[in-house]
Amino acid sequence: MPSRIYECIEKIAEKIKENKDLLTDLDREIGDADHGVNMARGFSAVEEKIPKDDDDIGVVLKKTGMTLLSTVGGASGPLYGTAYMEAGKAAAGKTEITAEDFGAMLGAAIAGIQKRGKAVQGEKTMLDALIPAQEAYLAKVAEGADIVTALDAACDAANKGIEFTKTIRATKGRASYLGDRSIGHQDPGATSATITLETIRDFLKG
Repeated sequence: MPSRIYECIEKIAEKIKENKDLLTDLDREIGDADHGVNMARGFSAVEEKIPKDDDDIGVVLKKTGMTLLSTVGGASGPLYGTAYMEAGKAAAGKTEITAEDFGAMLGAAIAGIQKRGKAVQGEKTMLDALIPAQEAYLAKVAEGADIVTALDAACDAANKGIEFTKTIRATKGRASYLGDRSIGHQDPGATSATITLETIRDFLKG
């Protein structure tokens, strides 16, 4: 029987593939029009390659990251690959995670993205969704909220982050070539990151 972490990754893969066209259309406006296609291909590979019977959350996330790194093209492969591998390090040896554990995993993923992409919040990237999400998540956990309640707050903040990306110009990646013309378009990476968080929340609720 597959472990819960595999089931969660499988749900993320399904959602990414369901939103392939949306992510590609968003990327067509400010990038190479391949974010959705690349992410869907990467998660299809993940479904085939990750260990389905290993209960070690860290192992599964590390393998997920390595697979994304090797199969997702463009900037998304290194960024998402690093995010999952760093989250895996934070979850090494764990078969269950607490609300505090997930906060540490999210923080590790964000730090990995920042280091790999040499990016900060406010540059029209996935960090504009993930950093506010982390802040909202940690604030709820500090109040004593459970993981699902904290993820509700995180997802709300991430969606506000997506809206924020529409108001700023891109200064990283392909979109930065457009300058002010990138204003008015939402960032595809922030969108796929938010889809991921929402899928994790819905999985835990289910």
